[in-house]
Amino acid sequence: MLGWRGASRYYDPKYREAFALECAAMKMVRDEMGLVNVIPMIPFCRTPDEGRLVLEEMAKHGLKKGVNGLQVYVMCELPSNVILADEFAEVFDGFSIGSNDLTQLTLGLDRDSALVAHLFDERNEAVKRMVKLAIQTAQKKGRKIGICGQAPSDYPEFAKFLVELGIDSMSLNPDSVLKTLLMVAEVEKG
Repeated sequence: MLGWRGASRYYDPKYREAFALECAAMKMVRDEMGLVNVIPMIPFCRTPDEGRLVLEEMAKHGLKKGVNGLQVYVMCELPSNVILADEFAEVFDGFSIGSNDLTQLTLGLDRDSALVAHLFDERNEAVKRMVKLAIQTAQKKGRKIGICGQAPSDYPEFAKFLVELGIDSMSLNPDSVLKTLLMVAEVEKG
């Protein structure tokens, strides 16, 4: 989890050619297929400077922010993404909270380890404060912010917490969409 993943690979000479193929695929989807609503998201981006390096690499392959309406979002899954959200907002067009990784890294545990998996809980107050700060900062900077991960599907009270904070979007498991939509409508009505 803490090794060579996400943004750090995209500008590294050892992975650069593979990332060029990813960029070519994204360019084809947007330019040739016309799906200009597709927004690339950069995962595990540790610093705003690293984000700039990734954007420079993307631009070399014809994916330049703003051209043909291209927006680029960053995954908000590291404590540094939350603490420096105002600086990340200067680099990226929006955020997607990765609640699984943010929970693991905030609580310092591996949810796949049977020894500590029982401590994994997105409803932990430390995690909720990180999520709240990320949402508030994104809103203050005029950036969209959503969430992906299990929490809104598994815990209706967590989905309610997100709606009350004014999150822009939530990904949900198919079996929880209807009950969550009804809850969102109720919260927004109040």
